[in-house]
Amino acid sequence: MVGIWVSAAWASAAPSPSVLVVGGSMMNGDHFADATLPVMREHFAGCRRVVLVLHASHPEDRDRTELRLQRAFAHLGDIAAESLHRVDEAEARRRLLAADGIFVGGGETFVLLRELYRTGQWEVIRERVSAGVPYAGSSAGANVAGQRIGTTNDFPVADIPTRDALAIFPAVINPHHPCPGAPDFGARAGKIQSYLRFNPAETVLALGDASIARLHEGKVTFIVGYGRVYRAGEIDEVTPGQRLEHVR
Repeated sequence: MVGIWVSAAWASAAPSPSVLVVGGSMMNGDHFADATLPVMREHFAGCRRVVLVLHASHPEDRDRTELRLQRAFAHLGDIAAESLHRVDEAEARRRLLAADGIFVGGGETFVLLRELYRTGQWEVIRERVSAGVPYAGSSAGANVAGQRIGTTNDFPVADIPTRDALAIFPAVINPHHPCPGAPDFGARAGKIQSYLRFNPAETVLALGDASIARLHEGKVTFIVGYGRVYRAGEIDEVTPGQRLEHVR
């Protein structure tokens, strides 16, 4: 059993946060890919209104991205999805407070984190997730769910006040992690190991494309795809269905 330990605060929180992180490339056209569809349906079961946080995508791309995700969520189970990019900050806050699900899309992680802090949505999302509202994030959206943005793969295209992220998932995320045998596998693994030499107290969860891990009821389970857990001087490959942490 791979251990990414959860603190007592995580264990005792009621209700328990429900957070799903995806390595990216989770779409098949206007639907979620077959590999990701079942867990997305389970994760958002009972939701009727999901807020889309698309800050990481370029403004010119947000309308198109919203439309794809609206169709994907409707296919999940007749869930209405609406993006915050069409409304002002006060209305965005109101929608976050009223939503029963949150989905944060991919793109530029530094832009995403900057906007979460600038708008005050960082705090609102943390509060909603702590209250039990399910959160899912893909690529950049997975990065900001972690403890901090440390292994993002992104260029710093925007200034940020801090690398501290939402900290609703108990690891640092590396999305789009290559599978063994891919040309860039060794380089990525080496970069993460170098990062951990400078940050030895951190744990990095690496997720391949369309790979998913889920925090639910106080434990993290690797659901589907390819994944690795990196710690200083230690690497564990994980398999679907494997529990990645347990509460003590």
